[in-house]
Parts: sequence; structure tokens; C-alpha cells
Amino acid sequence: MAETASALRTVAHNVRAARVRAGLSLEEMGRRAQVSKGALVALEKAQGNPNLATLVRIADTLGISVSALMQGPHEGRVRIVDASSVAPLWTGGQGSEARLMLTTSGPSPVEVWRWRLEPEEEYPSHPHQAGVVETISVVSGRMILVVDGSEHPLAVGQTATFDGDTAHTYRGSGTEPCDLIMTVHLPPGPTATA
Repeated sequence: MAETASALRTVAHNVRAARVRAGLSLEEMGRRAQVSKGALVALEKAQGNPNLATLVRIADTLGISVSALMQGPHEGRVRIVDASSVAPLWTGGQGSEARLMLTTSGPSPVEVWRWRLEPEEEYPSHPHQAGVVETISVVSGRMILVVDGSEHPLAVGQTATFDGDTAHTYRGSGTEPCDLIMTVHLPPGPTATA
């Protein structure tokens, strides 16, 4: 419980700081991210429980990564993250889950995710900002990647990549869970203007 409260305080601080840096009011941020002003106020006060879709919309609107909203300051040159220390950002009703392991730093960050999809369970994702590219590598099991309504079956050992600025869905298939590693390549963030 204390870890959840601490994580929510970190998200609250990072959302507010990024919104202020971007020069956005709560109203404008809410309009662009399609999140109610009340939900943003609660989030910036470290109240509520934002879901993954909300965090993705906020991050996309701010031109930053989801993990930039969730992580405190970096320490040291090497970061090692254990999956058991990262809470899932999404859990499905049948046991599927998605964990954002880390995001690389630099002008064009890359998010590294670990997913487990149970058979027939799916996660529909809204389109991301232009320039986002996703890569999925299936480590075990089988899945269906749906991009723009077209289904693409993927099995263990296969990797797919696609532009994330269109509707897409990840669905487990077969009889066993599907484990996959996803990278989300983000475009360079907005540059400061004088």
C-alpha cells in the first residue's frame, strides 16, 4: 500500500511538472488528452487510480514516455530492473498483464515492456502520437496482433513492428499464455522555444 501511494505521488509530481513545462492549463491538457479536468486535478493531487489508457493519453499529449511519468530521478550509469519489483500497469480479467520495465533516456526514448497474454484475452490500444513505432517479440506462446483491423498471427521466435499511430490490439491465442517483450520507440520530445 505504501509503495502504491509513493508511486502515485511520483506520477502526480511528474504530470504536473510536465504539464507546467508544456505551458498547458488543466482544461487544455484535459481537452488534448481526452481526460476530464476533474480526473487531472485528482491525479495531480495524488488521488484516484489512473489506468494505463489514461496514462498513455497524458504521456502522448505531453510528448513524453509513460515511464517518465512514473519514475523518480535516475541513479548511476546502469539501471537493473527486476520484473517482480514493477507493478503491472494493466491486468486482464483472466490473468494477463503488462509491466513497463524501463524507458531509456535521451532525445528519442524507448520504453521496454513485458507482457503476458492469456489465451483469447486482449488489450485494445488507442492510436499513439505520430512517430511512435512498436516492436513485439514473442518469447513463448502465440498471439494475434491486430493493426488497423488486420490480424497478424505471431508465434514464439517471431518479431513484428508497426507504426503505433493507428488502432491496435494485442490478443493471446492458442492454449498457453503468450509472453512477449515490447519496445515502444518514441519520437523526439518537444523542443523548448525561447
